[in-house]
Amino acid sequence: MNDTTAGAATAPGADPADFVMRVGDIGFDEPRALLARYGLALVEVADGAPIPGSFWGDTEAGIIGTTVYARRDTPVHSLLHEACHLIVLPEEKRALVHTDATDSIEEEDATCYLQIVLAGQLPSVGSPRLMVDMDRWGYTYRLGSTQAWFEHDAPEAQAFLRARGLLGA
Repeated sequence: MNDTTAGAATAPGADPADFVMRVGDIGFDEPRALLARYGLALVEVADGAPIPGSFWGDTEAGIIGTTVYARRDTPVHSLLHEACHLIVLPEEKRALVHTDATDSIEEEDATCYLQIVLAGQLPSVGSPRLMVDMDRWGYTYRLGSTQAWFEHDAPEAQAFLRARGLLGA
């Protein structure tokens, strides 16, 4: 797991979001192979170009149909989050997605949970690092951190994923 900037977010005056892992830090090959296992394509967008299908714009990943779009400066958590929106959808709904895939709070929670699980399948990332980056970016949970939510407060997300065959027992 790559965590070379873990302490940097605590520097006085530093914006923690500036220290999240970016796709350029790990390359496109690992996430492309992971997404392909779920029938998704990952398209690299040129530096500085607008990201197609990005809900938030800026550096955030985008989704259109079964394709995830990202640049080198896209946060890894964003790439995984948008991909997981597609993964939790039934296949017949994926083709209809353009920019916004969320149907419910339950689906959003399942997406957050699954992105953490899938980060564990990326050797250059790992679930612990992704959870730190989610906190740095500003994800908020009632237990105070992504890790606390993931470990102690996500039974609905787990049930959602199990019902769809995306999480083991």
